Amino acid sequence: MHDLAPGYDRDQVLADLMAEYGEDVWNFAYFLTRKSHAADDISQDVFLIVYNRLYTFRGESTVKSWLLSITRNKSLNYLKTAFIRKVILVDVLTNRPESSPSPETVVFDRIASKELWDCVIQLPLKFREVILLHYHYGLPNKEIALLLKISEGTVKSRMYRAKNKLSAMLAEQREEE
Repeated sequence: MHDLAPGYDRDQVLADLMAEYGEDVWNFAYFLTRKSHAADDISQDVFLIVYNRLYTFRGESTVKSWLLSITRNKSLNYLKTAFIRKVILVDVLTNRPESSPSPETVVFDRIASKELWDCVIQLPLKFREVILLHYHYGLPNKEIALLLKISEGTVKSRMYRAKNKLSAMLAEQREEE
């Protein structure tokens, strides 16, 4: 991985970042938006932002945290738009499934059981984020707190509540079987 200091070829640094973190950025965008086309657009936007701001990275966090922070902000902006809320509502009402399983689904199937990740994706966004950032991306609580702009205590609290919700959801699924 290249240092982000001036003097390096920007195109090469960007290509390296995309190769190393592109899948993580796409997966995180998908996990937050639940739409593969939105994850595609958000990923492109993230790397366009990174290209334009490549040398503003101050090293206060890891490169991965910086990229995921940008991804989170772009994803939340996407979710906030009234147009998107209407489109999501139309999708729910018409019950149009996506044509094929997303790469994200395939990745999570390899990481853990499908049952668990199906429950995780049903969690409210604030719980989904901490679970994904900690267990999938391996970020420590301190970096999660910085990325989400919340206290470490809040990260721990959300993690605890998310785990409890997951346990209850999994127990309920097992009872239904």
